[in-house]
Amino acid sequence: MTRIHAVLPNESIDAPPDRIVELARQAEQLGYDAVWLPDHLLPPKPYGPTYGGVYEPLVMLTAIGAATSRIRFGTSVLIVPLRDPFLLAKQVATVERLAPGRMILGVGTGWDAVEFDSLGAEFRGRGSRTDEALRLIRHLHDSGGGPFEGPTYGFQTGVFAPTPTRPVPIMVGGTSDAAVRRAARYADIWQGVGLDATGLRSRVTALRAQTDRQVEIGTRISVDTGVSVADAAAHVEELSHAGADHVAVWFGSIDGYGQRMVAFAEAAL
Repeated sequence: MTRIHAVLPNESIDAPPDRIVELARQAEQLGYDAVWLPDHLLPPKPYGPTYGGVYEPLVMLTAIGAATSRIRFGTSVLIVPLRDPFLLAKQVATVERLAPGRMILGVGTGWDAVEFDSLGAEFRGRGSRTDEALRLIRHLHDSGGGPFEGPTYGFQTGVFAPTPTRPVPIMVGGTSDAAVRRAARYADIWQGVGLDATGLRSRVTALRAQTDRQVEIGTRISVDTGVSVADAAAHVEELSHAGADHVAVWFGSIDGYGQRMVAFAEAAL
């Protein structure tokens, strides 16, 4: 059975952080399998449907982890080449220690060159830096220290703590060929976005052709005020038949988010 996730409304200052935590708690009570938060540090345009991440997602996930007991949670997606991977590894391990077995690190390379430029980050080469960062995070979580070989983040000595109680799943988001290759190489979970059943089948075929590892298949859809619950539930069924192990649903802005989440749970869970 396809698991249903919720993408929490972190795209507007009108969604106060305590309300986002409350919605995560409600999602757990309704039977959702996981909740996700987006990430943008300094977008060139106002936060909204295109740029989510008003509240820093790892800080918010710490609060969500403390307020819930079962539901998994993660970033969809965190822009890795805009983060220090040593600090990121420590933050993720710390959150996992707070909520053992429930943290998922969802990653992407970013797509807006203006945001990179504003932060003084190099846009070109972000894919290779992301790959190396993922190797580094795995290494630190597994070994607790050095050495690590790499052109950007290599080091010889150092002690890393805490290590997570168990490996933190890495989710790679995106539908590009590069994202699928990255998922095939590094991911425990892959998550597409905006795909119909045909598009999902195509991306799953490409992923399966590049790895024999078991990678969970997911994708994201939107169920806002313009989409009926019945149509959305039917879409989830189509995606399930196309190979989706999970479907992550964005329920639109904070206004009415909780009601749409309840209505969808009644139809699809």
